[in-house]
Amino acid sequence: MQRADIDISSSRVLIADDIQQNRELLEAYLADEGYQILMAADGQQTMQMVDEHQPDLILLDIMMPRMSGYEVCTRLKADPGKRMIPVLIVTALNEPGDIEKAVNAGCDVFLTKPVNRLELRTRVRSLLRVRHLASERDRLLAYLEEMEHRVLRGGD
Repeated sequence: MQRADIDISSSRVLIADDIQQNRELLEAYLADEGYQILMAADGQQTMQMVDEHQPDLILLDIMMPRMSGYEVCTRLKADPGKRMIPVLIVTALNEPGDIEKAVNAGCDVFLTKPVNRLELRTRVRSLLRVRHLASERDRLLAYLEEMEHRVLRGGD
């Protein structure tokens, strides 16, 4: 069964980059997708925005003040309540060591600037579908567990 019916248009996407023009460009690339776009200008603000808004996806630059993208990603993936948020690294860094460090920090996808608009939109769409499917699975598992407990308690 094809799951093209998953509605990702109301997803919250956090764009974290210290350069305003980069944030605005990424926002423009995603503008007609219908996502709720959130913005952060440094690593600490990114963590704050995650706590406040629980985004469905984070587009994360590496070289940011007050906390690097590597550190943000590492902290997110170490937190059980946040580790399932997909992180798409968008950076000007493109050495194999940079990519390896991002993967080790837990990023899900690594894109190098300048970003191809179609590639960005396609990857964002894919990551959001996976995120929403995982959330749907978790809800179903919780429901099944609740039903199992009711049955074991005799139906109260």
